[in-house]
Amino acid sequence: QVQLVESGGGFVQPGGSLRLSCAASGMIVSLYAMGWYRQAPGNQRELVARITSGGSITYADSVKGRFTIARDNVKNTVYLQMNSLKPEDTAVYYCNTRIYSDNYWGQGTQVTVSS
Repeated sequence: QVQLVESGGGFVQPGGSLRLSCAASGMIVSLYAMGWYRQAPGNQRELVARITSGGSITYADSVKGRFTIARDNVKNTVYLQMNSLKPEDTAVYYCNTRIYSDNYWGQGTQVTVSS
């Protein structure tokens, strides 16, 4: 049974940093594409960053140069390092993977950026 558990969210002032973690069980993160999504109130869920099994990485334009996605194959965990945070980054952040036709999501972790 695939489980994705996010952690690391919190409250931070503009310009601050957070590192989100997505610990996976029931699957091997290096074998599948892993993504971070976010959803702000009233908005659709959007892709923030994605890393494929081959290591190719894509970012949303809004986070390029500020966020970094990384994978630790030993810990079977995917990270999202978020720097220079802005109020518009406030959202619930979700970890995602798709295995064949099944889409898996974590429970989400809240990130709030405010002064």
